[in-house]
Amino acid sequence: MTREVEHTADGRWIVVDGRRWRAQDPQLPDEVREQLLHHLGLGRSGVRTAKRAGDEDAVRAARMVVQAAKTGLGERGQAWWEQSDDARRDRWEAALAALDRTD
Repeated sequence: MTREVEHTADGRWIVVDGRRWRAQDPQLPDEVREQLLHHLGLGRSGVRTAKRAGDEDAVRAARMVVQAAKTGLGERGQAWWEQSDDARRDRWEAALAALDRTD
């Protein structure tokens, strides 16, 4: 099933099923975006697996991976449009460094 995704005129938000979500930082280099999305997928998979196993510690750990990836993508934390270029780069570099330590 493919969902209809709309973007707001300012590019800061996407709208899915009538609900508004923060868009990814458009300044992310493609390679960085791919790495963060990879970690996000691993984190989401980890949440599902840990929930099935009833392992609350593993659920928390996997959710931390999801949080770090989404923060790196600019979807959480301080809004990317309120950050300087240097702060945006620092945000995604810090997220990748933290996520690489979880591998």
